[in-house]
Amino acid sequence: MATTTERSKQLDLYVANLDCEHDARVIERGLDGVPGLIELKVYPKAAKVVLTYDPERTSDEALKEKLRRLGFPPQRGRALAEPPKPWRNPKVLTSAASGVLLLVGWLVGLAGVPEPVSTGLYLVAIVTGGYFFGREAIEELIFERAIGIELLMSTAAVVATAMGQAAEGAMLVFLYSISEAAEGYTEDKTRSAIRALMDLAPKMALVRRDGREVEIPVEELAVDDVFIVKPGQAIPTDGVVLVGESNVNQAPVTGESVPVEKKPGDMVFAGTINGEGVLEVRATKTFADNTIARIIQMVEEAQERKGKSQRFIERFGRRYSPAVLLFGVLLAVVPPLAFGAPWETWITRATVFIVAAAPCALVISIPITLVATLGTAARNGVLIKGGMYVEELAKVRVVALDKTGTVTRGEPEVTDVLPLRDGPIGRAMSPQELLAIAAGVERRSEHPLARAVVRRAEDEGIAPLEVSDFRALPGAGAMARLDGATVYIGSPDLFQSRLGVAVDAVREEIERLQGEGKTVVLVGDERGPWGLVAIRDTIRPNARQAIAALHELGVKVVMLTGDNARTAHAIAREVGIDEVYADLKPEDKVAKVRELAQQYGHVAMVGDGVNDAPALAEATVGVAMGAAGTDVALETADVALMTDDLEKLVYALRLARRTQGVVNQNLALSAAVIGALVVGAIAGVFTLPIAVLGHEISEFVVIGSGLRMLRS
Repeated sequence: MATTTERSKQLDLYVANLDCEHDARVIERGLDGVPGLIELKVYPKAAKVVLTYDPERTSDEALKEKLRRLGFPPQRGRALAEPPKPWRNPKVLTSAASGVLLLVGWLVGLAGVPEPVSTGLYLVAIVTGGYFFGREAIEELIFERAIGIELLMSTAAVVATAMGQAAEGAMLVFLYSISEAAEGYTEDKTRSAIRALMDLAPKMALVRRDGREVEIPVEELAVDDVFIVKPGQAIPTDGVVLVGESNVNQAPVTGESVPVEKKPGDMVFAGTINGEGVLEVRATKTFADNTIARIIQMVEEAQERKGKSQRFIERFGRRYSPAVLLFGVLLAVVPPLAFGAPWETWITRATVFIVAAAPCALVISIPITLVATLGTAARNGVLIKGGMYVEELAKVRVVALDKTGTVTRGEPEVTDVLPLRDGPIGRAMSPQELLAIAAGVERRSEHPLARAVVRRAEDEGIAPLEVSDFRALPGAGAMARLDGATVYIGSPDLFQSRLGVAVDAVREEIERLQGEGKTVVLVGDERGPWGLVAIRDTIRPNARQAIAALHELGVKVVMLTGDNARTAHAIAREVGIDEVYADLKPEDKVAKVRELAQQYGHVAMVGDGVNDAPALAEATVGVAMGAAGTDVALETADVALMTDDLEKLVYALRLARRTQGVVNQNLALSAAVIGALVVGAIAGVFTLPIAVLGHEISEFVVIGSGLRMLRS
């Protein structure tokens, strides 16, 4: 896929055979100095290459051909490369050939054939099986001046052979080559989440063009195209419903378990599944820029962002491997030179030590687990921006929630319409009459509370009365003329302070409703109120359950809101929030988050990703709610919950803690195996085959353990 700016062009390619950091460095070296190439980014976890180039100096095809010659052929469209079948994989074939030669050499030796024949077979087995990782070791040493695990294994195999232990050297090469051959298949397994996301969107779209309905590839959809989605079909790109009503299953994108009703004017997202109705939708995003594409891109970028523990292990590995080689050399030469010990014994022990101490399992234990976690989270409607945020989520002890749009829906609704029994007009109005008057005034206003009143009237089928001379009263309410009289609607203070009218008759009701967290609006004239309307921002249906679940995790929950204290405390009591901080300006929220971090350590701030951006940035982890289709929310937060569901936050915290548990298990297992093998090697208890088997078995166990995180 290519995108163009004024002076450059960007080409995003999925390529085959890109399985590890070493492959990424081969691409970087191979494309270094290519004329016209401005910038290169390689994503080994996603098998993706992003090239920015000058179209006047090079072309798409020239760059693709260069990648093919390097051994990384680009794939068609947005398809991830499948690993080659084992019988077509050069690494598998050379490993298998090495194993066959090892077996034949052993059988020839048992048959009494002269030793040079079996030794020759072992040597061929070493060269065949060690071709790929031996070449990698040399390239790392020459081009990067680095000593890696591959060099340790190559050195051990060469030394063992030189010491007359060609069979042991061949076994080492064969077993290690198996793990190298399996690497591509392991990486492909971790890409299953990205592949599942890619498969959500259909390949074709039914579009209305020039009065006809035609099927086109989804990549050709343009903004403002009108496409048709039949029952049961996946929606090809983001858009707005023009015609039709249907229930849409948004679970593939947002993780919502219940289908969402869609009608004209509603947004729909790429990859969601249409229900029983036919929808006509106007595209608002191209296929390359829709919600699914953005999620895939962010997951790919997140998988390359390493957590603190992963960065530490990698730094440790860069120093540890040279130290192992140095200690192996000292182990081989110091005892014979200093104490007259047998050379053969200590060179053998040093060789076994180098294999035993190789940190394969230790180095792979963290990245494979984190990559699997990030993909699983995205598949369940939680977008985590990198491994570091998985680690931080696991440590969160306080969750700070914004009120409006987070605990509540952010859409005020009328809860009570109460006419006075003894109003100034000499009779009691009906609730319908009072609501008709209130809606007549408020339909001229853009205030959220005014819209709530108008919606309630519409829902009840009540026609708003016709008014004239509407005028907003900032901070107090509004006024208008109705049948020659002036009607006021607004806060109790409007009637008391501005009109000088006592509201004692409704004082008790006002205080009761305000105590329930509701905003009270009075309707009346200059003689006094005729009745009142109570409005409240409704609490999300599962907010109470989500907060209870956070408490079960041992997390303290606080509310940070700019709303008044009475309303905030009423809502907090209803949902079970521990502490409330109200009447906060944006800068006050930042200060409070900082204060909570100092007091408790790790704080997650949950908001809408726009108004709460400063507080989200200040928190240990910033979490945006309802990020599907919202570019700003996706960009702002460290974690994006794709739907307005606080239980997704609970899921994210549980997933992060489970991940940390798996990482700790893998690290402990790796360290224990390495420690036991090293002690056995130095003591002369373990032979080279035992060290190799222990090393490889621990690596496969750690890989299997990390891949557990692919399960939801």
